Amino acid sequence: MSQDRQTTRGIQEDRIDAGSPLAGTEVVAEAPESMSHICVCICTYKRPLPLKRLLNELTRQQTGGLFTYSIVVVDNDETRSGEDTVAEVRSTSAVPIQYWVEPRRGIAPARNAVVAHANGDFLAFIDDDEFPTSSWLLAMFNTCREFKVDGVLGPILRHFDETPPAWLRKSHLLDRRVKATGTPIDWRQTRTGNVLLRNRVVEADPEPFRPEFKSGEDKDFFRRKIEAGYSFMWSADGEVFEVVAPSRWKRMYFVRRGLLNGAMEVKTPAFGAREVVKSLIAIPLYTVALPFTLLLGQHRFMGLLVSLSCHLGKITALLGIQAIPEEYVTD
Repeated sequence: MSQDRQTTRGIQEDRIDAGSPLAGTEVVAEAPESMSHICVCICTYKRPLPLKRLLNELTRQQTGGLFTYSIVVVDNDETRSGEDTVAEVRSTSAVPIQYWVEPRRGIAPARNAVVAHANGDFLAFIDDDEFPTSSWLLAMFNTCREFKVDGVLGPILRHFDETPPAWLRKSHLLDRRVKATGTPIDWRQTRTGNVLLRNRVVEADPEPFRPEFKSGEDKDFFRRKIEAGYSFMWSADGEVFEVVAPSRWKRMYFVRRGLLNGAMEVKTPAFGAREVVKSLIAIPLYTVALPFTLLLGQHRFMGLLVSLSCHLGKITALLGIQAIPEEYVTD
């Protein structure tokens, strides 16, 4: 990716200090002309241990001799909490790894930064709290090539390192939709936790992800790209696992995430008077019904509470109230 693209995105020149152990490590693997190159893009924020597991798994990806790949990590923490982790994995990795810092807080600026530093025919996105199967990149690449589409999305399966509360296991709060390989993508079901894109989808876009979104920037991205004529499909075999840490077992985590997601929906063009009316009706109905759902179990109660939070997030945002001021809902 050209220096011009980095400049237009406002990526600062001092991302890596001269004394940093990763200074001067912008290395891109050389590949034969007949072989594609995939750049794996990771945004991270204060998750050094999950990041280490992710990077270790990424160094063991199968390629089938069809492509080469490298990794770019953008740390959205100006204190560089992920730098030592990247340095440790890079010291024994045959896969080139870059490390950059994006001090402007927010997932959209971080995603724009990682795209600006990525090089390759394809860009693969995976979150720092996820880890892939060894055949992840190969499955995604084969699907994209077979169906001749601009990108593919794969399944995200939940993973617990410890036994979670019963109500969380029984709820659908962490479930992700999985569709058959080749199924066209509806932008409402999109996200960037497990995605492979052809570089052409973003190469002419000076800011692929809109910074005004604290959440839902991925759905907005895919909505705009689909409207522009790009095509995306599901790849059921390209599985990754999302690690659900104990810090995200708290009920308040889901409530705060619901408020934030609701507030971000207001920013989409699809949001209109109909959605406002639905929320105004749902809020009193859900509030009255909430105590009775306890009779059906905590998982039912939490499901309705999160839905209520989402509707409240929409209305408070319309009123100019910022219910969740933080850039991230992490716990």
